[in-house]
Parts: sequence; structure tokens; C-alpha cells
Amino acid sequence: MTLPRLQLSVIGDEIGPSLDEMISFAHEHGLSRLDMRTVGGRNLLAMKTEEIIHISRTLEKAGISVPAFVSPAFKWQAPGRHATNGKVDFAFDPTLCPIEDWVGHAMQIAVILGAPHLRIFSYLRYDSFRPADLIALTKDLSKLLTLANHYDVTLQLENEPVCNVGNVAELAAFFKSVEEWAGKEPGDDEEEETFERSEPSPEQPTYLRPLVDFANAWSTGERPSDADIAFLAPLTTAIHLKDRDLGTKRTVPLGDGDVPWAAELKRLLKGARTKEVLASIETHCPQDGRNATARSIAGLHRIAAEVGVEVV
Repeated sequence: MTLPRLQLSVIGDEIGPSLDEMISFAHEHGLSRLDMRTVGGRNLLAMKTEEIIHISRTLEKAGISVPAFVSPAFKWQAPGRHATNGKVDFAFDPTLCPIEDWVGHAMQIAVILGAPHLRIFSYLRYDSFRPADLIALTKDLSKLLTLANHYDVTLQLENEPVCNVGNVAELAAFFKSVEEWAGKEPGDDEEEETFERSEPSPEQPTYLRPLVDFANAWSTGERPSDADIAFLAPLTTAIHLKDRDLGTKRTVPLGDGDVPWAAELKRLLKGARTKEVLASIETHCPQDGRNATARSIAGLHRIAAEVGVEVV
């Protein structure tokens, strides 16, 4: 069985804060793709359109494409809900967006960057979360899905421990909920706001997909089940790559930690229904970002060779 190829990318600010550092690293390591999240310590969602255009043109001149806008969408407290989480990495306040319509601005950023993927979250964790809350509380996801369909940009929902969808089991439960609703007949549960009707299939693209992060799951003590991976794999078109030293509870370069990446990668990819999966390195080693990211790239190539997967 031929497994999908891994389309290697690196989240730019894992290398360093400046655009120059990101570009020089990419050239040094033969990379042609960088996912974008922050530049100069500022989240792109807080930047004006002119700034995004400058970033996009600079990357284009350097021969670098942007597969994903690693946005902080919904990585904040849900309206009317009390978050129960602790420290939040790359926390964001949507009021920092330069225009009131943060949803339109987020999609505009992805379009300007030429990014076919846009990452989202599930609000900071609170009690009694339901998947329909992402629509019912603000209608923002509904608007984002409409724009995603119009601009052909896929929303990638990441399992993030501080958010309501924090591990692989919760990610699978979320998408099962969406799938169950998609199969309902018009008129069912009309009193509830739910998700746009879109049955995931390889023939007809869906614009809401799981962004599987195994290290995030393992960091919570979860050992993702075969059943959950089998359900998520056909929907998966992108993953995040990092590693964890579970004993010290530290993030380490890919391949240096305790996550059994070869096994996890193989069981996810064998169920995928796409020829390529975007594999974004999210090093999370700010004390030594450039070197740790280089080690992570080398680690990915070792792991891919063990699994028999091509990295492009």
C-alpha cells in the first residue's frame, strides 16, 4: 500500500521572530514552504492588510509559498462562558484585530498569503461544551465556513489541550457530531444552530477538517485509540509535528521525545484519502528555535524513512 506523501512545511516563527530569519533558514535548509502565524512577535490577525501584503510579497520574492495561515481563531474565551484552562500559548484577543470583522480579516489574510489552509480552535476549555456551541454562540464559524467555501480555503481544527477539543478522542467526537448532523433531514432539531451541511468525501471537498496533533494528545496522557484514528484519517489533510519528553513535560525536537511517531504516523496515513498530507513542524522550543527546528526536520526524514513515506 502506498502511503500519502508528506508536504513539509515549518511554522515560520518557530525559527525566529523576524521574516529575515525565517527566510534565511528556509534557504539554508532547502525549504520552499513556511506556515505563517506571527512576525516580530505580532500575530498576523492583529496586522493591517498592508502589512500582510508586504509579508506575502517578501516571501514570494524569496521563492517561498505559504500552505497555512496558522491563525488563533477561537483560541479565546467563548462569549458568556468561563474558561477553566491555565496558561495559553499564543493567546489572542480578537479585539486586537484592526477591523471589527475579524472573520473576514482572517480569511483575507489567508487569501493574500495564498494559503489553502487556515487553522482554527474550539474556544478555551469550559464546562458543558457542545460542538454546536462553535456556531450557536457567535455564528462566526458559520461565516468562516461560508467564506472558506467561496475562497477554497480549508479550515483545520486543531486538538489543543487548553481548548474544548483538546485531544484526539475529543477531535473524533467533534467530527462525529458534525457528520451525524449532516445526515439529518431538513427540519430536524431546527431549534438548534448547527453546522453547515457538508458530507466529507474525497470526491466533494469539505471545508472543515481535523488538524491532528499527536504530541498535544500524548502530553495530556492520552494514547489515541485505533478507532478514533481510523475515523479521523479519511478526513485528514494536515498534521502538526512536534515531540514531548513526557517525564519532564517539555517539548523537544521531533524524534527526540517519547511520542512513537513512526507508529502514529503510519496508522494515520494508511487511512488517509489524499495523495499528500501537509506536515507542519511546530517545534515549540523557543530557547533554541533555529537549531531545534533543524533537528526536527532531520528527525522527520528519519521517521519518514522508517515508515516508508516520501517527504516533499
